[in-house]
Amino acid sequence: MNRFAAGCAASVLLLFKAASALAQPSPGAVAIEPPAAEPSTWEFSASAFGYVVPEERDYGSATVTADRGIWHLEARYNYEGLDTGSFWAGANFAFGKAVAFEVTPMVGGVVGHTEGVAPGYHLTVRWKRLELYSEGEYLFDTNHHDDSFFYSWNELTYAPFEWLQAGLVSQRTRAYRTPLDVQRGILVRGFAKNWTLGLYVFNFGWTDPTFVFSLGLDF
Repeated sequence: MNRFAAGCAASVLLLFKAASALAQPSPGAVAIEPPAAEPSTWEFSASAFGYVVPEERDYGSATVTADRGIWHLEARYNYEGLDTGSFWAGANFAFGKAVAFEVTPMVGGVVGHTEGVAPGYHLTVRWKRLELYSEGEYLFDTNHHDDSFFYSWNELTYAPFEWLQAGLVSQRTRAYRTPLDVQRGILVRGFAKNWTLGLYVFNFGWTDPTFVFSLGLDF
């Protein structure tokens, strides 16, 4: 029995040494690393905008987004029109170093007072302290084809401090009417932790100004 046990122990030891030798990479071999795991947590944001419109109904607009890895989901209310909601799905892409690009193509469905389908996008371009942001969509109105329309919101901002941005803004909307088809103005926006507070003034110097106040939260 002692010889048998000793033989078994010796065999196990030889097998262990052989397995260890096979596990060691040969000289010049390239180590293969497992692919990086895709982020598994959700990232959310919520924003609310208050519009003070001359000779029109004042109103509020809200947007909620959810991102996980490449995937992007979004819901809006009072964006394409009053008493109207929209729901979006898309994918996030990022590239570039000195000049960084972030692009999110999406498709959405619009319901409520206005109904239709819409392809859309988000686009951000950053270079040092300058940032260009644009979001847009073409709404195909399924009830009234003549009301199909291109909506857009565009910003060009400079950040003198990490907590402050200021710049130019434009938008094209049918949520309310003004004498200008494309509204333009200025913006200032401040950041504190996960909060964002903004003020936008449209059309000042061209017609009666429209004031927009915004509050955002990332979580």
